[in-house]
Amino acid sequence: MLLMGGQACVFYGAAEFSRDLDLLVLADATNLPILLQALNTLSAEVIAVPPFEERHLLRGHAVHFRCHREDVAGLRIDLMSSLRGVAGFEPLWVRRTTIEADGEVVDLLSMEDLVRAKKTQRDKDWPMIRRLVEQSYFAHSADPTQERVLFWLRELRSPELLVELAGAHRELACAEAISRPAVQAALSARPDDVREALEAEEREERRKDREYWAPLKRELEEFRRRKE
Repeated sequence: MLLMGGQACVFYGAAEFSRDLDLLVLADATNLPILLQALNTLSAEVIAVPPFEERHLLRGHAVHFRCHREDVAGLRIDLMSSLRGVAGFEPLWVRRTTIEADGEVVDLLSMEDLVRAKKTQRDKDWPMIRRLVEQSYFAHSADPTQERVLFWLRELRSPELLVELAGAHRELACAEAISRPAVQAALSARPDDVREALEAEEREERRKDREYWAPLKRELEEFRRRKE
C-alpha cells in the first residue's frame, strides 16, 4: 500500500494537518484478505458506502473505515485502488518514495504522482499542489536534474517561479510549451498571462474531475438507497 493525501504531504514538507489516513492499495484476491486482517487488528469497520469489495475499489470508489482499537480510536482510513489521471498501482509502486519514520518504513506516492492525484475539484487541493511543487523547486533549484526541471515546467503553479524557470531552461521550456500554454506565456516573461493560463488549467482539471465522479456519485446514491 502507498500513503497519499494530507499525511503524504506532511512527509514531503508541505504540511497539511489531517485526521484521516489515505491509502492506495492493490485490489486483488490475494492482497485484500491480508489488508482486511490488518484492518481487523485495528477494530476498523466500514462507515459508509460502498462495502469493502474488490469491484468497488477497481471501479474508482473509496472505501471508508473508522478504527475503534483504543490506541487509534476515531482514526478514519480511506482506501482507494484507482485514481483519476494517475497510473495503475504497479507503476506507482515502482515510482514510490520510501522513507523511515520512527523506525518504520513508509511507502508514499512519489511527489509527481501525488501532485497528479490532487488535481481534483476540491478547493483545498490546489494550494497544496502549489506548496508541494514549490517545496521541490526551492529544495533542488540550485542543482537541478533534467527530470526535476521537466517536473517543475509541467507542474509549477507560481507565475513568477515559472517565468524564472523558463528563462533558465529555455530549450526544455520550449519543448514543454507545446503542451502547456502557461509555459509558453512564461517564455515571454508575462506573469499575468501565465496566471490566466494556470487558472484555465485548474478550471479544466476541476471539470474533468467532476465529469469523472458524476457516475460514481450516482452509484453511491444507489448504494445508499439499497442500504436504507
